[in-house]
Amino acid sequence: MRIAFSKASGAPKYERYIEWLRSVDPTLEPVDLSRTSEPLQALAQCAGLVLTGGPDIAPERYGHPEYEQFCTEPPDPERDELEFALVHEALERYRLPVLGICRGAQLLNVALGGTLWADLEQQYPGRPLLRHWKSEEQDSVHRVLLEPATLLYKYTKVDEADVASAHHQAVAELAPLLRVCAVAEDGVIEAFEWAEPSGRGFLLAVQWHPERMDWRHPLSGTLAERFLMEAESYALLFQP
Repeated sequence: MRIAFSKASGAPKYERYIEWLRSVDPTLEPVDLSRTSEPLQALAQCAGLVLTGGPDIAPERYGHPEYEQFCTEPPDPERDELEFALVHEALERYRLPVLGICRGAQLLNVALGGTLWADLEQQYPGRPLLRHWKSEEQDSVHRVLLEPATLLYKYTKVDEADVASAHHQAVAELAPLLRVCAVAEDGVIEAFEWAEPSGRGFLLAVQWHPERMDWRHPLSGTLAERFLMEAESYALLFQP
């Protein structure tokens, strides 16, 4: 089964996404769309799309070019352009199963009409803030609280758990088609899914890094299993 990754090479951290999914399916065939000459055509041959972590999304993409002062690393316009195109192809043309992780979650929200906090530490209002970003190249760890009556809760069967966190940007205004399915204890949105999934492909976005957590953790291995289950169903139904 072929699974597309928006970026899955160039550094060990990107290769971990493949290793994580191969813990479920050792025969999985990864397709790194950042390294293909025709990424949109390659996407059409895949049974699912993983939007991986990476640099800040350009604030002009969500209507706030003035937020660029809060970016801790320069946005990558070429990567933004490719991944926004991939999202629209995957969701609108093919209805592929899509999993967004960290930057991938933020990108999904923006692509569907939402906005971001460009830097939590400087912009997030109104309450004490957890440390969501890395500390000396080590992921932070904080608790997330799952919302009842969501698919994420149904899949994982946990009310709360600690996760590996490495982000300074996050969802501000959630896109209208989405609903929150987990938050941090300080209120930062940590996961979302379709508000109304009927007639749409599988979509789940998480702000934490399941690929850098113990696979036995319910917010790690369970997500890999569910995503690949959805991808396998898609392949059986829609691919030759």
